[in-house]
Amino acid sequence: MRLAGVPVLIASPPPHAVASDDQHRPAVLWMHGFRADALAHVAELKRCAALGFVAVGIDAVDHGARSNAALVKRLEQSTAGALPVMLDIVDATVRELPAVIDALVHEHGVDRRRVSLVGISMGAFLAYRAIADGIPLRSSVALLGSPEWPGPSSAHQRLDAFRGTALLSVTAEHDTNVPPAPVNRLHGALHVLFGDAAVRHHHHHHELRGSGHLTNAAQWGEAMQLTMAWLARHGR
Repeated sequence: MRLAGVPVLIASPPPHAVASDDQHRPAVLWMHGFRADALAHVAELKRCAALGFVAVGIDAVDHGARSNAALVKRLEQSTAGALPVMLDIVDATVRELPAVIDALVHEHGVDRRRVSLVGISMGAFLAYRAIADGIPLRSSVALLGSPEWPGPSSAHQRLDAFRGTALLSVTAEHDTNVPPAPVNRLHGALHVLFGDAAVRHHHHHHELRGSGHLTNAAQWGEAMQLTMAWLARHGR
């Protein structure tokens, strides 16, 4: 379906997963990686729904139901590789999120105060950007992404914006595509800014040992177990 004109997949929680006194439901926005789409994460959407969330897989701009030849042409013409193209897509997709959240609230009974976001790779860049831009997220999980990129929009320059969001960052020890060092720096800075207690309870960095950017089944399972536990603890 579409929310505010944006193509999405929605997995609704089964009746037994919804509290009887819960008039407005929590939601999770799920953001895929570069050149992927929402369909790649049907299994994860179902897991989130089983925890009681309205789980929303979003096709990023120029991806999934919005795929077009223009993206391929832009990549071919980019003299700086895929990163600036990807960051443009992140920027355009983040700007759509407030309208998507409004539609979830008004059309699907979602509690605006309990919206979380999970992002993988490009989606993790988007998660950091959404927090830095002040989109109100109760919790977020950024998997295999970076909070640092060229330009003034880089999330690591807006540390105070992370105060209200419970953030789990998951990186891979041997990731050469998106090295974990920027995430280490971010969480170190959050530790200094907010103190030990806040970092321990609301900001956490986990590194997948032995993993590269492309995880194997066991490593992905570890990441998803951490993700679901974080959402269950902080998102509901």
